[in-house]
Amino acid sequence: MTRTWLITGCSRGLGYALAKAVLEEGDQVVATARDPKDLADLIELGCDRIAAVALDVTKASAAEQAVSTAIDRFGALDVVVNNAGYGNVAPIEDTSLEGFRAQIETNLFGTIIVTKAAIRQFREQRSGRFIQVSSIGGRTGATGRAPYSAAKFGVEGFSEVLATEMAPFGVKVTIVEPGGFRTDFAGVSTHINEGNPAYAETVGKTAAIQREYDGNQPGDPARAAQAIILVVSSDDPPLRLVLGSDAYGRAERTDGARLAELRAWRETSVSTDFLASTD
Repeated sequence: MTRTWLITGCSRGLGYALAKAVLEEGDQVVATARDPKDLADLIELGCDRIAAVALDVTKASAAEQAVSTAIDRFGALDVVVNNAGYGNVAPIEDTSLEGFRAQIETNLFGTIIVTKAAIRQFREQRSGRFIQVSSIGGRTGATGRAPYSAAKFGVEGFSEVLATEMAPFGVKVTIVEPGGFRTDFAGVSTHINEGNPAYAETVGKTAAIQREYDGNQPGDPARAAQAIILVVSSDDPPLRLVLGSDAYGRAERTDGARLAELRAWRETSVSTDFLASTD
């Protein structure tokens, strides 16, 4: 059965790779970017199976129009992929409040806005898939990327609630947590600022690794796209899907450490309950 996808952030990176793979599968795509001219390759590939739409994910009216385009053009909407986002590197101290707001506006509110634009359609048709692209930095804080991690942690909490609220309507939600992939996310899409030299051992190291990492990431965007298509095709998709060996290793270490810490402090945690009455 042919599906209709709405994918944000299709001009490059994972969004581009996913839109390309979906079109090659024979599905239909509403591909979005701030400037649809950047989607020329996808338009040529998709022909009448693609609608290229200008979308700033922070604008609710634009998100609603993108959803309407899917229905008007293809008569359906089956999958929404919230992929658009970016993350800069800098110490918290050297990141302006405006810088925090801008990244949170795109990465978190952009996901909320596009999701809300599609919720009613999915609820009324009693089907649909939300793919919420978070990051391994949404499971464990990424040093030097506080605004990005704050936003992605928000995406994960929002999406967990979304999953419980939409489950009665047959709508499924998967949070995707990529590690490092060979896109320009670590390159031209990221502004790197080591900031105060006092942070040389923390943010400074992150900045140096970021520069060395660009172009050497273990993740293949084309293979990530196939993994997402597999999840969308599954009758029992996971709530969370880690992508990449680096992300898997980090998630395993982080979750293990959290469980160990939780158990180590169990006595203190449960000691805060009211004492049972002895009457």
